[in-house]
Amino acid sequence: MSSPVKLPYFDALLNLLDRGHPAVDQAFGRHVHWGYWPDPKQADVSPEDFALAAERLTELVYTAAEVDDGQRILDAGCGFGGTVASLNGRFRDIDVSGLNIDRRQLRRASERVSAGSGNVLNWIQADACVLPFADRSFDTVLAVECIFHFPSRKRFFEEAYRVLKPGGRMALSDFVPTPLLRPAMTVASRWPASAGFYGRCKFHSTLRDYRRLAEETGFIVRHGQDITSNTLPTYDFVRKLAKDMSVKTVSAIIETLFAEWASRLGLLRYLVLAFEKPG
Repeated sequence: MSSPVKLPYFDALLNLLDRGHPAVDQAFGRHVHWGYWPDPKQADVSPEDFALAAERLTELVYTAAEVDDGQRILDAGCGFGGTVASLNGRFRDIDVSGLNIDRRQLRRASERVSAGSGNVLNWIQADACVLPFADRSFDTVLAVECIFHFPSRKRFFEEAYRVLKPGGRMALSDFVPTPLLRPAMTVASRWPASAGFYGRCKFHSTLRDYRRLAEETGFIVRHGQDITSNTLPTYDFVRKLAKDMSVKTVSAIIETLFAEWASRLGLLRYLVLAFEKPG
């Protein structure tokens, strides 16, 4: 099965990684998402600093899901396997499935992440909205900064609810607009340019929408954390890296600049959310 999703930024990343670009490999060779800094003023926006921040963000998400030893875990939209690698290094006797629709990302993940003692790792090419798993088969479902690429948040919630065991948790991170920004984001998601450098992204679900979606699918909201201010150094790093690499893609510049200023103005929030399937 080939990927029907166009993700130009992954094309660019994979090209640079294959060429052995040191800064890109340090920053994005493991995780491909924003970073988290406990004290943003201390960020030095080096590749090493950013890699540590990205790892911290991953840890925030799976901590919100209350991951523990012995669990069966699904990481939907697993990218290059960074979250799976982090779980694999921290927990024991876990069975983790990294799922992605893009075979190239799975290939890189499988080549670079090996199961730790007592752990089982699986790499599965599939659509996150049509999960190829039995009902009640996972303790935890994770989606780190990727749900906006999925065809339908509602369908993903329904599928996650189906495959979770009673009492299981789903945790995710997402860019969440305020009600004031939502109309603009809804229009932008339908605009042809929304399929630019970052692919087709749907940033139109507000926190109220998430709560409604949880209620409709049967989930209980268990955790909500606004970490927008802690992620802002990401933009400084991305801008610096793009300059060093002489990136001149118009859509990349415009889309990143819009997200940065919407975030700095408090109109676009970066949230970590966790939901529980009732026992």
